[in-house]
Amino acid sequence: MDAAAAEKLSQRPFYNALLRTTCVATQLLGGHAENALPQMARATINCRVLPDESADAVQKTLVKLLADDKVTVTPINPPKPSPPSPLTPAVMGPVESITQAMWPGVPVVPVMSTGATDALWLRGVGIPIYGVDGLYEDIDDIRAHGRDERLGVTSFYEGQEFLYRLVKALGSR
Repeated sequence: MDAAAAEKLSQRPFYNALLRTTCVATQLLGGHAENALPQMARATINCRVLPDESADAVQKTLVKLLADDKVTVTPINPPKPSPPSPLTPAVMGPVESITQAMWPGVPVVPVMSTGATDALWLRGVGIPIYGVDGLYEDIDDIRAHGRDERLGVTSFYEGQEFLYRLVKALGSR
């Protein structure tokens, strides 16, 4: 991966989350009454782990960061790791050439999706999976799975053209 491009992308939280393992507190629970100090507290931490990193290493990092023997870190749903799909010239070549034809100067940077897909199961049985869409979104107005989810009209049609060209290129091999 181009280190300069990765560094530039890392400056934006959305792109930063696509380039590395991330963990975020998604649920916080504590106490039993509004007028009493809590005797216990619980946080659910959701981690998106890169395919080449181990969940055990992520758990150890969380324990180290918490630095408190009274806090325990227990996996709720242990991840089911699968190998990353290889970025072969047979796949990346057409992606890169079509990208350059449609959007000259735009680099192709492999990233991990922050959403769940069936790729885990397919990679687990040896089927390489790639998520490529050719869609451009307004980085300051990402509404995926949120209220008023939308995509610009031009982006929609360009994405369709990109995928059409990519399927033709990959299908002719």
